[in-house]
Amino acid sequence: MYLITVSIQCPDKKGIISEVTSFIYKMKGNILYIDQYVDRENKAFFMRLEAEFDDKLHSYDSFIDAFSKGPCKKFKISWKHRLNSVKQKMAIFVSKHDHCLYDLLGRYKSGELDVEIPFIISNHIEAKKIADTFKVDFYHTTIDSHTKESSEKKQLELLIKHKIDFLVLARYMQIIPEKIIEKFKNKIINIHHSFLPAFPGAKPYHSAFERGVKIIGATSHYDTKELDAGPIIEQGVTQVTHSHSVDELVSKGKDLEKIVLSNAVKNHIQQKVMVYKNKTVIFN
Repeated sequence: MYLITVSIQCPDKKGIISEVTSFIYKMKGNILYIDQYVDRENKAFFMRLEAEFDDKLHSYDSFIDAFSKGPCKKFKISWKHRLNSVKQKMAIFVSKHDHCLYDLLGRYKSGELDVEIPFIISNHIEAKKIADTFKVDFYHTTIDSHTKESSEKKQLELLIKHKIDFLVLARYMQIIPEKIIEKFKNKIINIHHSFLPAFPGAKPYHSAFERGVKIIGATSHYDTKELDAGPIIEQGVTQVTHSHSVDELVSKGKDLEKIVLSNAVKNHIQQKVMVYKNKTVIFN
């Protein structure tokens, strides 16, 4: 037996759900989960399902081939599929701030994140101690005017060599090169404080404190060529008052960033995120 996850999107049309479910039934599959959404404004249809098959009756490859020639062709479906037993490979990029890195590695070691982490990349050597603690390979790539091109080339080579499925920017404070963004479209997950663009710069919480904000937050999104403007996956907020110090704002912000980023990563791993026109459909 094997379990697969399928997510599809196509122009909305009558009969899609019936066609897909009937197809799975004919292949002796058992649907364990199914959900769908219709964007009426754009006349777009989205569906995510999980189904179980007997590999003695139909192999995974035979299902992919038959579905591509059947429902996909009939309804002009764009789809993703994955064998749930195969773990995806996730690379982590990080700079000085290590709270998100610690959180991701802790969840990874506890089994909460069902992935493989072949390596961690950082432009600061300090992160090596963390990688060593969690027994994950570490690569240091210095980013400056002299090394930028060679470092970016090394990053891409590592991603290809290790057959990385997606990247997580765990407070990586460098711009990802276009070559990597193009190769990993909607597969680079970033995290930042939700003050952008109101309080940009190195110390946004200090600026927010001076303005007396009453709410702080965090946003996780896919990275695109346009900085911090990619499709949003997850967001979180919490209230603050005049009694909170700058340090308390920073602490609360870090907690939010960890939770929001980990939730975004989980949604991506489970193929619950579908991107359409720079927006996302997130299935429960």
